[in-house]
Amino acid sequence: MRWSRSKRLTSKLAGLLTLGLIVYGGPARAVTCTTQAQMTAGLRSELQQAALNLGQLVQKGDVAAVRQGMLPKAASQFEAIATGVQAASPLMQGAGLTVDQIYSLDASDLKQEQETQFFCGVGGTALAVALNFQQLPPGKYGFAILHATGVAQPQQLAFILANDGGWKLAGFYQRPMLFAGHDGVWYWTQAREFAKKKQNWSAYFYYQTAQFLLTPVDFLSSPNLEKLQNEQSSAVPPGLPGAQPMALALNSQSWNITSLRTDASLGGLDLVIHYQAQGEADPVASRQKAIEVMKAMLAAHTELRDAFHGLWVYADAPGQRPYAVEIPMAQIQ
Repeated sequence: MRWSRSKRLTSKLAGLLTLGLIVYGGPARAVTCTTQAQMTAGLRSELQQAALNLGQLVQKGDVAAVRQGMLPKAASQFEAIATGVQAASPLMQGAGLTVDQIYSLDASDLKQEQETQFFCGVGGTALAVALNFQQLPPGKYGFAILHATGVAQPQQLAFILANDGGWKLAGFYQRPMLFAGHDGVWYWTQAREFAKKKQNWSAYFYYQTAQFLLTPVDFLSSPNLEKLQNEQSSAVPPGLPGAQPMALALNSQSWNITSLRTDASLGGLDLVIHYQAQGEADPVASRQKAIEVMKAMLAAHTELRDAFHGLWVYADAPGQRPYAVEIPMAQIQ
């Protein structure tokens, strides 16, 4: 799947509740977080069953039932959630569902809707997980991560739950567990090998892929993930596109590269290149221009040939649908 699209979709799914997790050691607050190990058996069973029920509805693609089980205040997010369900369901057929993590969050003592942090940890330890909600109403909440495994493309699902006469869905996130048949730890290991060889272009995007796969949702952090982020930061190559495009040139031609990412939708790990285009009605000419961009990228960074299966190029022209083409490395000469 093309993870940037999935990421854009899932980033909208919990518009009511925005979460952030950080490692933190701090004092008790008026709000409380209870980890899975600290819960009563009854509460643990309730949250696990609620997450499992939702996972089964997503697996079936039963959008109507998902909507029926939503928190009324989250109804405005239904269209995005429905899109996420429809995207996840075909990938989960025949999968086994396992609830991997759950948290119980009690904000009953809040006097009004406000920004709220929960510190979740085991007593006597220096580290805790902090969950950071924006504009959280008073109430009781849950957060659950579910794995769908035993299929070609195993998935991670995350649910935000609100206790409103029963556990109701307030947010939904979907992310793959593998890219091109490998998990995040594998990409992390390979990134370190590239970094040792000073091949920072390859290392950076392998670190990026590892971080994506090892982080079920963007708002989650841990000591290991912070370590991964620090390693990636130390391997950032110069000139990456960001606030300004990256200049790429070859044989008197030049292009403005606006973004770079990885993609595994065709089975292998590809590097995806977006560049600013003027628009071209002739598809043959558009393909040739895309190939020139590929050649320029590989001429500038030869190490990419050995790190990726191929290259995607998206020509982004104002007012037009992007022209896109993927070509395996062996065919880019």
